[in-house]
Amino acid sequence: MTVPAFETIFAVPMTCQSCVKDIEGSLQQLSGINKVTANLQDQLVSIQGTAAPSAIVDAIQSTGRDAILRGSGRSNSAAVCILESHASHVENKVRGLVRMVEVAPSLTIVDLSIRGLSPGTYHATVRESGNISEGPESTGGIWEALTAKKESRPCRGIFGTVEVGKGGVGAVFLDRPIQIWEMIGRSIVVARQQDGKVGGDYVRVFDQD
Repeated sequence: MTVPAFETIFAVPMTCQSCVKDIEGSLQQLSGINKVTANLQDQLVSIQGTAAPSAIVDAIQSTGRDAILRGSGRSNSAAVCILESHASHVENKVRGLVRMVEVAPSLTIVDLSIRGLSPGTYHATVRESGNISEGPESTGGIWEALTAKKESRPCRGIFGTVEVGKGGVGAVFLDRPIQIWEMIGRSIVVARQQDGKVGGDYVRVFDQD
């Protein structure tokens, strides 16, 4: 799928005009950057173009500053999901965040970061239900899994995988053909097994704003 030009907004700590120049200079070296606008007062950097958010973050971090995806400049275009551990056997306290920003009709950027899990490959899936009273078991099946199977097309509820390293930290940028409003009232499960059945380290989503 050809990605149209879109706007993403990042929160970046900046103290002076030199900070702005450093960031703009680093971003202009990326392909797919059409326009960079930095707001020193609000500590925000707006980027228009087709560059991947992961590349943008890397470019900003190369200047010694952090960058957090905040939105797309349009109302009702962003959602945030808080990840917390549910499995009693997970020794470390698991914490994570899924930021979703709709950058074009039916195209949403997913920024998932997590820490506290044991090393390995984990699957992130959107579930039919937002009921987390019993953890992953009460969230239902993977969203649209049956419909996608009948129509022989990719399942939109399968977000992708995230690799967790030895330090227990994992992060990934993905793009999915979804709209933010479709996520409201659902949940996200991050587990070793894609179906989220017993046998993995579970993470659940509490809120989608």
